[in-house]
Amino acid sequence: MGHIDVSGIQFTLSDGRVLLDDVSFRVGDGAKAALIGPNGAGKTTLIRMICGDVEPDSGAIAISGGLGVMRQFIGQVRDSSTVRDLLISVSPEKVRIAAARLKEAESAMSNNDSQETQMAYASALSDWGDAGGYDAEVVWDICCTQALGKSFDEVSAREVNTLSGGEQKKLVLQALLRGPEEVLILDEPDNYLDVPSKRWLEEQLKESHKTILFISHDRELLSEVANRIITLEQGVSGNTAWIHGGGFATWHEARKARNARFAELLLRWEQEHERLKELVLTLRNQAKSSPDMASKYRAMQTRLRKFEEIGPPPSPPIEQDVKVGLSGGRTGERVITCENLVLEGLTEEFSIEIFYGDRVAVLGKNGTGKSHFLRMLGGDLKVKHSGNWKLGARVTPGHFAQTHAHPEFMSKTLLEILWNEHSLQLGPAKSVLGRYELQNQAEQKFSTLSGGQQARFQVLLLELEGSTLLLLDEPTDNLDLASAEALEKALTFYQGTVLAVTHDRWFTKGFSRYLVFGADRKVFESPKPVWEY
Repeated sequence: MGHIDVSGIQFTLSDGRVLLDDVSFRVGDGAKAALIGPNGAGKTTLIRMICGDVEPDSGAIAISGGLGVMRQFIGQVRDSSTVRDLLISVSPEKVRIAAARLKEAESAMSNNDSQETQMAYASALSDWGDAGGYDAEVVWDICCTQALGKSFDEVSAREVNTLSGGEQKKLVLQALLRGPEEVLILDEPDNYLDVPSKRWLEEQLKESHKTILFISHDRELLSEVANRIITLEQGVSGNTAWIHGGGFATWHEARKARNARFAELLLRWEQEHERLKELVLTLRNQAKSSPDMASKYRAMQTRLRKFEEIGPPPSPPIEQDVKVGLSGGRTGERVITCENLVLEGLTEEFSIEIFYGDRVAVLGKNGTGKSHFLRMLGGDLKVKHSGNWKLGARVTPGHFAQTHAHPEFMSKTLLEILWNEHSLQLGPAKSVLGRYELQNQAEQKFSTLSGGQQARFQVLLLELEGSTLLLLDEPTDNLDLASAEALEKALTFYQGTVLAVTHDRWFTKGFSRYLVFGADRKVFESPKPVWEY
């Protein structure tokens, strides 16, 4: 078994801001700990420190049992690396080193088939076996069969960019869960997974005897798996960590009670501080007219000084305060009408009517046409289809893109976008950015924002557009917990119609209709969420 000890970590950004301030926690043998916190709080930076990629300014990190890592980019690999390369990248260091030497020897021998290069190749093969490479290949064969339905020999040379994001994730998860390392770090392991795959992930993590620290915004996954919650909280002098020893089900109430205790202790300290200052002032005035009071005045001064030297108790953490203001507006009763609609190459013929005020969750496996359907309703003329569809009177669609694909925004700052798109001058622009906790990113380019910040900015644009039909494609995928909850609250008060493609089981609790895109190309409505497609 293994463990992770993080002690007194301090880290300052290049602009002088303190990102992490005295962060300490322990993930013990076999624990399943979730690391959560606002977008930009430093979760991935902290993970990189644990992995040894970044050095903290101060503090120490100790790990026992070997470390296996799933990094955030898994699921987004678009280069020419192969399945073999991907599996090697998440292997123990000795296997990675032996693989690099073997690849170099193979290349040298292909360029010059001399006795010397053959001997070097034979030596590299021997080193590969000694490092456990052949044993690893046996495990990889199982992983490829489970994740891709083919043997390792069949797919080892296949480029990773031909795999879907979910396939990349499942392959790496299989390798890490079956690997020799006793400690796993998983950065967003559930992203790109459909619901059956998320359920598979939950079962795998719960059944594993490994010590696992994972980052996730999926509240269902947190509720099912985590038996300890490590929260990065925003403090005045940097983000600190609070450890909740229970699961996600009790986290909200425990945090609320803890913050209330902090506030109460701080209030009492401030009241006592005021009382002591008033006593000092009173005794000073009395000492002017009565020398007998001078000693009491000096004693009270000393008491006040020592009280102030000890200082106040910790302030409550700074709460996120994202205010989503989607307003909408009244439209005709029939908002969307589809008759004998076929999305070319994706669905069979289907018909549906959606009415004003409906909350429709669009469910189904990846690649079944859900995103195409939303793009078509949003006015994308590139979506090939047959049959008829139309929007009702006064319906103005607003589209939230899953991939945050806005090439027109990438080189512009948020202030420039708000001016160009909505003629918002500096004051009003910063005001609305503040409601979405993006005021500090006002002059950042859209391309440099985190996934969660881009998502919040997209929701802000929907608000400013005054859309009466929201077409949301995986809106909670990159949102932190507070932002997701703020969006959900706003949707309950939204005066309009909502269609949302989602794999977020928690999010679907706020919907009343469920449109399912089945793996058999059939599109049908279900009275309740359907996760087995």
